[in-house]
Amino acid sequence: MFYKIISLLLIGFYTTSIDLPISEKSKNMVFSASNTIEVNVENIYNNLITNNFNLPKKETFTKALKGYFELKESGVIKKEILTLVDYTLSSNQNRLWVIDLKNNCILFQSLVAHGRNSGEEFAGKFSNTPESYKSSLGFYVTGETYFGKHGYSLRLDGLDKGVNSNARDRAIVVHGADYVSKTFINQNGRLGRSLGCFALPQELKKEVIDIIKDKSCLFAYCPA
Repeated sequence: MFYKIISLLLIGFYTTSIDLPISEKSKNMVFSASNTIEVNVENIYNNLITNNFNLPKKETFTKALKGYFELKESGVIKKEILTLVDYTLSSNQNRLWVIDLKNNCILFQSLVAHGRNSGEEFAGKFSNTPESYKSSLGFYVTGETYFGKHGYSLRLDGLDKGVNSNARDRAIVVHGADYVSKTFINQNGRLGRSLGCFALPQELKKEVIDIIKDKSCLFAYCPA
């Protein structure tokens, strides 16, 4: 596993640098770990099996993968599945990816809605506040499924305090919606919007939810 390799590399570096001052050892160890992480992220990105989907932006993928590794090492994340939502992109584009990191391949690329108070075609405003009807950024761990007003849905727990930590109380979930479709875009000039949830096309919701449920990582990004 990636984080075990990192640990071994750090141990090996430490034992061969015993003559260095403590401060120099620390600097070199941090540099070595950081450099190794960058190399691994680069390798994973460059070797992703796309399955005819588009690659996410490298910058966004890098941020998501680094966070995923930390959460996996801490035990918060159990599955080797990463869901990435890039809110820098238009809502008319497929801006959600589900990536299988065990087999290094993209499983899905899909439309996904943002909150109605986050913006029109583009999301630019985000909130952790109840009743704001805005999307929240950051890292989430997926929870349990349930049947609600949108049918089969998936609960989420936000992991970034003050950024998305109210996700469960706000009922920010993954669900399907009729307004997430090319037909809606063609009729309205943009995708429909949610109350802050990650709304997916109806035809994809079950497949996606069944793969990402129960302790996988979801990351929503925008440089806000």
